[in-house]
Amino acid sequence: MGKKILITGGLGLLGKPLVSFLRKKKNSIYVLDKSKNKKKNKLINKNGISFVYGNFQNKKLLKKIIKKKRINIIFHTGAITQVLESLKNPYVTYKNNIMGTINILECIREIDPSILFIYSSSDKAYGEIKKKNYLEGDNLNSVYPYDLSKTCSDLICQSYGKVYNLRVAIVRCGNLYGPGDFNKNRIIPETIISAIKNKRLQIRSSGKLVRDYLYVDDAVRAYYMIMDKMIHNNKKKIFIYNVGSKDNLSVIKLVRLILSLMKKNNLKPNILNKSKQELKFQKLNDNKIRRELGWRQKFSLTTGLRKTIDWYKKNHSFFKG
Repeated sequence: MGKKILITGGLGLLGKPLVSFLRKKKNSIYVLDKSKNKKKNKLINKNGISFVYGNFQNKKLLKKIIKKKRINIIFHTGAITQVLESLKNPYVTYKNNIMGTINILECIREIDPSILFIYSSSDKAYGEIKKKNYLEGDNLNSVYPYDLSKTCSDLICQSYGKVYNLRVAIVRCGNLYGPGDFNKNRIIPETIISAIKNKRLQIRSSGKLVRDYLYVDDAVRAYYMIMDKMIHNNKKKIFIYNVGSKDNLSVIKLVRLILSLMKKNNLKPNILNKSKQELKFQKLNDNKIRRELGWRQKFSLTTGLRKTIDWYKKNHSFFKG
């Protein structure tokens, strides 16, 4: 029997492939997104997928959807995700990312505490690393607005699980990438688009920032496996998993790899070194999800980047200007 699933931010980088994957499993999918982009909305014109235009900050709308559609499971992937945007507008970031999450948790608490809630947290929730890698039980010690918005929401989700007996999963992924990312300010789309246009990339940071890079389809499988675990283990209230990557490297090495794959080595990036308020090193330990759920990373960085580059080449008309 398929589930009735609500996905916030269902037109985003993670949301789109998650919607498609869950639909193939014969679930009824309801996508809540504030985007009016008709090109992005083409995804939704399929049987079993319904699009609802709106914002998860609208609690009244959330309640209406959850009650009317009899939602069983909610994936909360919607958020303000850009670090620089968050630095410029901390209030908007906190209001959207924290209060938006609380709205959904409150709706579940008030309507039906048995609804499964799967929250898209981040490796940024941990803050600056002080050892080899992050473990799920480590303290969350972030400072910068985007990171802190994830830390707060992460802890609030845990609180609702412990205090109000909600069934909550928290998924902390590394940097996701893949086809269909319309956010041109993320390093991978920005590098590819610049190369397609034969322009030199302007790297805002020192280029030395180190991150995990995970192809989005690997993340989608992790989300599905976590959902499945929640369905079949109905006694446990809180599930927390890191979803990391074998591919942990600096921005400059990543950019050089992309340019090499695109045969654009002549377009040497210009390092501006202006972005100082970002974490220098992050690495997730994902032994727990490997051990408990059998999840494995299937796509190497090279394979994932090739697929991503191909998508941008085919859809470069979206990114004119």
